[in-house]
Amino acid sequence: MCSRGVASIAAGRLHTCALMAASQGLRCRGSNANDQLVDDTVGCRLTPPASDLMSGVRAVAPGQHHACALMSGGGLRCWGENRYGQLGDGTPTDRSTPPDTDVLKNAQAMSLGRAFTCVLTMAGGVRCWGDNSDGQLGDGSTTARLAPSAGDVLSGVAAVAAGYSHTCALMKTGGVRCWGLNENGQLGDGTHVAATRPPTRDVLTDVEAIAVAYDSTCALTRTGGVRCWGDNPYGKLGDGTTSNRAAPPTKDVLAGVRAISAGGAQVRALTVTDGVRCWGDNFRVQIGDGTAGWRTIPWPVPGTCH
Repeated sequence: MCSRGVASIAAGRLHTCALMAASQGLRCRGSNANDQLVDDTVGCRLTPPASDLMSGVRAVAPGQHHACALMSGGGLRCWGENRYGQLGDGTPTDRSTPPDTDVLKNAQAMSLGRAFTCVLTMAGGVRCWGDNSDGQLGDGSTTARLAPSAGDVLSGVAAVAAGYSHTCALMKTGGVRCWGLNENGQLGDGTHVAATRPPTRDVLTDVEAIAVAYDSTCALTRTGGVRCWGDNPYGKLGDGTTSNRAAPPTKDVLAGVRAISAGGAQVRALTVTDGVRCWGDNFRVQIGDGTAGWRTIPWPVPGTCH
């Protein structure tokens, strides 16, 4: 069984949601251990539901055990696990269905970490809530927040990306700034010291897009190059090693790239020739080249142009 008429898909750790093109509705499948499938049921769903579970959705973003929908009017609604307040409704109570009202308005984009949520507002500000044990909310504390912050923790932002316990922002000027957990150098500031507030200086400039994985960060430069730093198990930094890196490299690990994504212990790049290259974890044959084992350099995916 397949789902037709899909506008976009988004995958969390153990579940996947599809945004339908015509209805702007959601259909999710996979694990439902923390009510993240939106359908008020228990147990796994092996196939997509036959009907939409929401309507008026512009984008969807699953996290590890929760998910959020960006509504067509700019509102945000979240459901699933809420132990740390990551749903933003002012409580620590799990939700098996989306709320009827927005927890935040005037949102243009969102990114979900392990147990926290960050939003990019229409004005270019960043607001976060949920788990804050490593300062990943950027409010200067390590106290969990059950609702969105009243003010922006950073302004002048073009994009935001949340990892396991760190957050990165792409500034409108093209700079990258990260905060939160830093034990593997994922903040890129040359240290292993956690930061509870966004820094005032960029760790890399002339950046077009960012992608954050578990404990690492990757940037797509304006010239089409990829540079990654942080944790490096299975070679997910793409530099031919498995050594952690506490600052961005001075050279690209791949050129001719127009889009990147990251998750878990793997990074993926779409090249200007419409080819796909992946690196990092491959023990579950994610790369699809017929082998199982990590790749420490960008590796061509069979069946795509290079």
